[in-house]
Amino acid sequence: MRIAVNTRLLLPGKLEGIGWFAHESLKRITAAHPEHQFIYFFDRPYAAQFVHSPNVTPVVIPPPTRHPILYRIWFDLMLPRALRKHRADAFLSPDGYLSLRTDVPQLAVMHDLNFEHFPEDLPRAYSRFYRTFFPRFAEKAARIVTVSQFSKQDIVSTYGIAPEKIDVVYNGIGSVFVPLAEAGKEAVRQQHTGGLPYFVCVGSLHPRKNIARLLEAFDQFAEKRNDARLVIVGEAFWWDDRMKAAWKKMRHADKVTFTGRLEQTQLHNTLASALALVFVSYFEGFGIPVAEAMKCGVPVIAANSTSLPEVAGDAAVYCDPFSAESICAAMELLWTDGDLRNKLAATGIARAANYTWDRTAQGLWRSMEKMLLEQR
Repeated sequence: MRIAVNTRLLLPGKLEGIGWFAHESLKRITAAHPEHQFIYFFDRPYAAQFVHSPNVTPVVIPPPTRHPILYRIWFDLMLPRALRKHRADAFLSPDGYLSLRTDVPQLAVMHDLNFEHFPEDLPRAYSRFYRTFFPRFAEKAARIVTVSQFSKQDIVSTYGIAPEKIDVVYNGIGSVFVPLAEAGKEAVRQQHTGGLPYFVCVGSLHPRKNIARLLEAFDQFAEKRNDARLVIVGEAFWWDDRMKAAWKKMRHADKVTFTGRLEQTQLHNTLASALALVFVSYFEGFGIPVAEAMKCGVPVIAANSTSLPEVAGDAAVYCDPFSAESICAAMELLWTDGDLRNKLAATGIARAANYTWDRTAQGLWRSMEKMLLEQR
């Protein structure tokens, strides 16, 4: 069988959540199934590290997809031609984008529908594209994979998709994420905060990550806890007016460090050395940093919304993501209660064992097999 794959998010040094999902899943699937041929469709020159196995053929299809207009050209003009040329029997799209102009059976991985619920968080052209085409992609897909029961129900209710068409496959956690020895933690704290304890937030600086309200909450907390620090890890995609306004109002901005994007070892060290992760995103399909923190034995403060209670279970303290006071109270609780931190750390390590990339790859492949059986 010849399986074509959308690999346009396999970008060296720039893997985000969906990119990691694609990379970790595909390298396992291709290695486990040498009886099949995989054609990777890139939209720009590719890195050799992403040609995962001998049964992978990399193909570059221009143009690079950097704008919704280019998305449509790539998926509805260039991709159907490539599928015919390479005689593809199936198409797998880890980012959920599909071609509306092919009869090749397509498996879409739709991680979440944040753009349906908070369209104002995206530039207008992107929001309009997602809200116009993702309902069509959901209908066109032969099967859909998503990363939580929450997201499955959201796709069912928002798009009217039959639940039996959707498989839930949880994200995994990289092997680098393990607890760090105390000496290692101290060295990292010296690097980021001069040795002071800190809360950490991990994720691209997108409006739905709720950084503006986190800054407001930390400013309240820092009024009482002068030795506390906040470290924010992530690439600034859209530093919007809310973030700018929150930053401008801060009285304790000097206690906040923005690291920008970190490679995995640095990210692990920074996350594993924190007093707690504060992840107050108000919309998540899964929330990989929560699982990564749990695997590192780091207590978690999470928003009590969308998929996060499903992922973290009883290994987190929850707060209202729309209330700076609620976020601040959760930070105060973990700052003062060492026994609770230890309990959450132990619970988190046990729970994180459920999230492995091996399981993710196996679940994604089972969905592919279901789709192909249904096409016979």
